[in-house]
Amino acid sequence: MKTTLKEIAKLVDGTVIGDENIAITGISGIKEAKKGDLTFIANNKYLSLAETTNASAILTSEEIQAAPKSIIKTKNPSLAFAKLVSLLAPNEIKHPEGIHPAAIIGENVKLGKNVAVQAYAVIEDNARIGDGSIIYSGVYIGQHTTVGKDVLIYPGAAVRERIIIGDRVIIHSGSVIGSDGFGFATVKGVHHKIPQIGTVVLEDDVEIGANVTIDRARFDKTVVGRGTKIDNLVQIAHNVIIGENSIVVAQTGISGSTVIGKEVILAGQSGMVGHITIGDNSVVAAQAGVTKSVPPNSKVSGYPAKPHHMAKRVNACVQRLPEMFREIKELRKRVEELERENQKLKETV
Repeated sequence: MKTTLKEIAKLVDGTVIGDENIAITGISGIKEAKKGDLTFIANNKYLSLAETTNASAILTSEEIQAAPKSIIKTKNPSLAFAKLVSLLAPNEIKHPEGIHPAAIIGENVKLGKNVAVQAYAVIEDNARIGDGSIIYSGVYIGQHTTVGKDVLIYPGAAVRERIIIGDRVIIHSGSVIGSDGFGFATVKGVHHKIPQIGTVVLEDDVEIGANVTIDRARFDKTVVGRGTKIDNLVQIAHNVIIGENSIVVAQTGISGSTVIGKEVILAGQSGMVGHITIGDNSVVAAQAGVTKSVPPNSKVSGYPAKPHHMAKRVNACVQRLPEMFREIKELRKRVEELERENQKLKETV
């Protein structure tokens, strides 16, 4: 890649401040960048990094008025940078094409146009794969499962029977879609399995990270809404409903029948008990344990989770516990001394 700052600005509908004829030969993060690279700063608090970066130019937000380097100002620098990476960065990895003779394809399977299936992928009877979808080696797709158009499933993922996957979904390696929900009836100390006969629905433009498990519903469906992105190592239990355009970060666990609203952020290692609702546009902070429903537009943290401003006050008090303990110990000692002095005064009277 070799272009100028002016040409790049046109691609992202940005404005150049500085030398628009600077030659750009690469694209990189701000700490790793070298001369000739374009990098980006999405937030004012990272502006100090502009002083030390070796990049030749910086993609920034419209809020930033000046920097020690030439800049391109855009409305959304993160999105613009992502677009430039897709357009300009070298990509030597090519997805497979065609149906490999070692692929195992069952009876009555319907493959759309330009579908690719790598060696040793297994597609069971009566499954449907939409146009342009790519199934990598070692993927398992169960009976009567429907996969939409332009879906990408990486090696080692398992999509069980009767699952419904929308268009442009990405599933990374090691993930299991449609494992049995965790349902047992305990009688006299023996755990009897309750059949889980529902399904999982992944709507359009969902992305599932590596080693994610999404359980099928007991009767109806577990749903991940359109545009939602799920990080690695997430557990989603049976009958969970996740709304559109939500973010679920690594090691989050969502218990059965919980409803997550639209545009919700569940930060890393957060946990939700079952049968609660997390309202639209809410944020659950990292390691928060949510034990009751959360209203829309909320931010909660801590365990048990509470409004973030309250959790911060509680945490501030906890941080002062050693100091408070010393103060109480000193006060107790002083009270004992005063009591002894008072007793002596009584005895002399």
